[in-house]
Amino acid sequence: MAEIVSTDDVLGGAPRIEGRRIGVHHVAKRVVDTGESPEQVAADYGLDIADVYRALVYYYDNPEEMRRVQAERQSVPDDLTAVRGSGRDRRGSAV
Repeated sequence: MAEIVSTDDVLGGAPRIEGRRIGVHHVAKRVVDTGESPEQVAADYGLDIADVYRALVYYYDNPEEMRRVQAERQSVPDDLTAVRGSGRDRRGSAV
């Protein structure tokens, strides 16, 4: 069973499953927010079921940190511009 770790150079320091780029927030979003079963999430990510449950325990044991991670993921820094699409439709015409 993997530990939950945080390193600045992976996922922006968000807590994740050791050895993977799967954040606690990824697991929680699927299980808590969308109601998927832990077994399905484990199968989809190639994880042991224990890793999914460990991520969920971390999520519930650290609510302030998880709110901070969620807020950081939803914000876009002022110096970045979001680009949506190429400005052209499927036929190549400008939109």
